[in-house]
Amino acid sequence: MDNYSEFPEIPTEDLPKVDNGDELKKLPLEDLPKLAENVRRTLINSLAKTGGHLGPNLGVVELSIALHRIFNTPKDKFVFDVSHQAYVHKMLTGRWDQIHTIRQYEGLNGFMLRTESDHDCYGAGHAGTAVSAALGMAAARDVTGSDEHVVAVAGDAAFTCGPTFEALNNIAETTKKFILVLNDNEWSIDRNVGAIAKYFHALQTSSTYSHIHDKAAEFVEKVAGKSVRSMAHRVERSAKNLLFPNVLFEKFGMHYYGPIDGHDLDLLVKTFDFLKDQEEPVILHIITEKGRGYEPAKANPMKFHGLGPYKTETGETPNAGTPTYSQLYGQSLGKFAQGDEEIVAVTAAMPNGTGLVEFQKVVPERYYDVGIAEEHAALFACGQAVQGLKPFLTIYSTFFQRAYDMAVHDIGIQNLPVRLCMDRAGLSGDDGPTHHGLFDIGYLRHIPNWIFMQAKDEDEFADMLWTMANHNDGPSAIRYPRGTGTGATPKAEPQLLEIGKAEIVSEGGDIALFGLGNMFEMAEQTRERLEELGYTVALVNPRWIKPLDTACIDQFAKLCPVLLTFEDHVLHNGFGAAIIEHLNDAGINTPVERIGWPDEFVEHGKPDILRAKHGLTVEAAVEKALKHLPAPKQEAIVS
Repeated sequence: MDNYSEFPEIPTEDLPKVDNGDELKKLPLEDLPKLAENVRRTLINSLAKTGGHLGPNLGVVELSIALHRIFNTPKDKFVFDVSHQAYVHKMLTGRWDQIHTIRQYEGLNGFMLRTESDHDCYGAGHAGTAVSAALGMAAARDVTGSDEHVVAVAGDAAFTCGPTFEALNNIAETTKKFILVLNDNEWSIDRNVGAIAKYFHALQTSSTYSHIHDKAAEFVEKVAGKSVRSMAHRVERSAKNLLFPNVLFEKFGMHYYGPIDGHDLDLLVKTFDFLKDQEEPVILHIITEKGRGYEPAKANPMKFHGLGPYKTETGETPNAGTPTYSQLYGQSLGKFAQGDEEIVAVTAAMPNGTGLVEFQKVVPERYYDVGIAEEHAALFACGQAVQGLKPFLTIYSTFFQRAYDMAVHDIGIQNLPVRLCMDRAGLSGDDGPTHHGLFDIGYLRHIPNWIFMQAKDEDEFADMLWTMANHNDGPSAIRYPRGTGTGATPKAEPQLLEIGKAEIVSEGGDIALFGLGNMFEMAEQTRERLEELGYTVALVNPRWIKPLDTACIDQFAKLCPVLLTFEDHVLHNGFGAAIIEHLNDAGINTPVERIGWPDEFVEHGKPDILRAKHGLTVEAAVEKALKHLPAPKQEAIVS
């Protein structure tokens, strides 16, 4: 069955189900396509309830089955790039019956996780890590004299990453036994861009080799034994499936095989059986179809890369209604750019996730997607800034960690007016620790020349973007959360904000609350609770992480017996820590209580669940405040 538009809620009993390598190896070869069908049905049904990375996993069903048919994990090592395509691997390593918990609190992680299973040898949520990590494993194997196989599975988008090419440069000189699978489907999250993507496409469609039929037949005979020409003819019928030598990878000292059909289980199994015995580094180029077997996912691979719950029959998802911060960002920046020809937008393969598709619609000539290459994106924006443009560098908070050197060396030291916009700042919920943007305040606030801000709602967010567009005296950064905010509608005309000036929302002398960004709402609720107990409460919208409004902080530190800060960030080196540092330097001894994330990598789960577990709640805030306040008045308690 090629398209599951209608299928039973539970996979039918006549389809095989195996959840370990030993059972998989015993399954008759002719039953493997039925297993693949069962895997697909299970994924489509399960993820309809939980959401997840459906498209990428539908595309690697046959690949995952073939790998586990030939190799033996956990002894043999599979390193996926990126490991959001490892759902099938999880199902085939004892976790089939748990797949319905994927990305749910205390359920399976959406990426490979070493603490989850011995079969997950390397956990990664960012692209470009697999080849280097797998090469390190192969080198360790060679040093220790063990005999396990190491297989790196990298999507074609991973080859736009610098680390992947750095690893390729070292493979031939490091080990003689290494398998790299290039899983080529023309997509990462959005359609791949750049010369590498075009090059892989040319490999799929080239017919320039006059001896191509003989090479295809020669290779298939080698891996398939006596099945000879019949399989070769099948391979030859599609330009995508032709096999021919490839100059790029051969220059790296790797023997290249491909491209072959990544959904032909028989061919994949026999190919891996051949490759595992090769005493030289090899690369197998397979062509797969993202979303294979589910028409909605095939028709919209961008949407089905990663999504929430959906209707299995149609693939429809609930209408969010309120625009997300990402959507508002793209719309606002596009509007500003129509009136300012110097504004340009740069993203690292995330036009949809960052909302820049909205910008691209109105000013496509000033939109740049540089591929999964955050370091290059930052340097590219520096070059634009040097030439007098106003680059808005748009990268997830957790992804910009990869360009930290550029934040210091290239942007900061040169004081370039690069505008860094960090989406997914704060908790990223179901995606887990690899995607939580909980460290950006710490890694930016101490760098000279930068200014740094966070808005309490969508209206103020638009004002901040406008302020950034008009700030040309050095670098600026803004952090904003995943999803929607309070629903505040931006003004028709945005306003410039005074740099380093907080907003005092209410006055009070018993305690002052500083609610940064999306945590301002929790600060408001804490104020209401404390006022119900009879206290007078000052409420401040800080706006600025750097520079701090030190006058405002000093005012309330001298007036109130305690300050309480709220931030969607780790407490170490965060916003509250910055206030503590300032008060210490100013010789003011007012205690500061802080609400924020602990010094650990926070697990995946719904934000409300994780906030309750880790003490980011109104109740926890009130409890911390009361430690420093006199007992509430009796009449307040009674009322």
